[in-house]
Amino acid sequence: MIRNPRLRNREQANNRHLIDPYPVHTLKRVDQPTTRINEAEVFRQHEQTSGFYRAGRGDFGEHMQQEYRRFVPKYPLSGAMVSMAGALADLVDEPVGMGAAGMPDSAVPKNMSWAPMGQVAEKKAPFTDNPEKMARHIKETAYFLRADLVGICELPVYAIYSHQKQDGKPIHLNHKYAIAILIDQDWHTSRQTSGNDWISNSMSFLAYSTSGFIACMLADYIRRLGYPARAHHAMNYQVAVPPILLWAGLGEMCRIGDIVLNPFLGPRFKAAIVTTDLPLAIDKPIDFGLQDFCAKCKKCATECPSGSISDKDKVMYHGYEKWPVDVDKCTKMRIGNKQGSGCGVCIKVCPWNKPNTLFHRSISWTMRKLPFARRFGVWGDDLLGYGKPDYNHKWWLDLETINGDLQVPNSSKNR
Repeated sequence: MIRNPRLRNREQANNRHLIDPYPVHTLKRVDQPTTRINEAEVFRQHEQTSGFYRAGRGDFGEHMQQEYRRFVPKYPLSGAMVSMAGALADLVDEPVGMGAAGMPDSAVPKNMSWAPMGQVAEKKAPFTDNPEKMARHIKETAYFLRADLVGICELPVYAIYSHQKQDGKPIHLNHKYAIAILIDQDWHTSRQTSGNDWISNSMSFLAYSTSGFIACMLADYIRRLGYPARAHHAMNYQVAVPPILLWAGLGEMCRIGDIVLNPFLGPRFKAAIVTTDLPLAIDKPIDFGLQDFCAKCKKCATECPSGSISDKDKVMYHGYEKWPVDVDKCTKMRIGNKQGSGCGVCIKVCPWNKPNTLFHRSISWTMRKLPFARRFGVWGDDLLGYGKPDYNHKWWLDLETINGDLQVPNSSKNR
């Protein structure tokens, strides 16, 4: 089994002077995302409108407010991951009054030769004024830092949140470009889970914390080259991720609410963003037939344990033509899940959630190129037994923290 497809694909990519670990060069590029966007009707949202923030605020009742505080750390592995992600919250931008290695300026020895941590260099580095070369360089740098996929676009103004989630202050972000970093949530684990058992939140925060780590380093690197840059990750976003992924050519909107689906990772990823003024050549949106596929499939709607995913047609909502989702139901399911930690059943059962093998790459190519074959996608997926947990290879422990003690939950499938 290939646990990291990049390790296998890089030699082939290098031989063709390509840099991406997946065959991104084979995708159909278009001028506009396949989701219709009426930009005149899209308004900048306050991040406090998100379902999770509302749960923490008490909008869904006292019980959900209490569960919100524990639904990630109640499982020890996801608790460790969110702790690490939280440590990155203040490392997204140029620090004020901080010197080398994050120490206060007054504490930095006079003879220290390190560059001040996170500050924009006074002079722009040589060789950084060519957008095409810098786009390739930044992508290679992100892959060197262990990103799984990277895309670049101009930053849509409507993707910028209106106010900070933490303190409610207005956001003023004037960067021109956005670099999107995708991290796979791990197929090896995905094939074993039901999607809403005890490993679910850990899969999410594996990708959240890793993408955030990469974004913070990449933003700091760009600042050292002499250009402003800010990282945006799960613990400190100033931008909405989906529109950036659309414009950066990393996927199409799918039936699973506001989720962008990638043709190689499916919905099995999380993303972090770096915004910057570094001159960069941009990618174009992609069209791999997903709008037609999701219109026919509906598997996520059928399998969703909360019934929050619609099996109806698209609607216009806040300027986007999209399949509707009941955010309140979804949030309550993920936070209040008594059988596990979080929920990702929609990711688990999606026919695009597959390993990077020759067989599955061939099927993916067929789904992208041959519209008539898409009607057989769900049938073939069910026939081969995908979407069901394979507990024969289960590696994690079912544990729940209750009142400070780790206990074996009633829903445990520990062997």
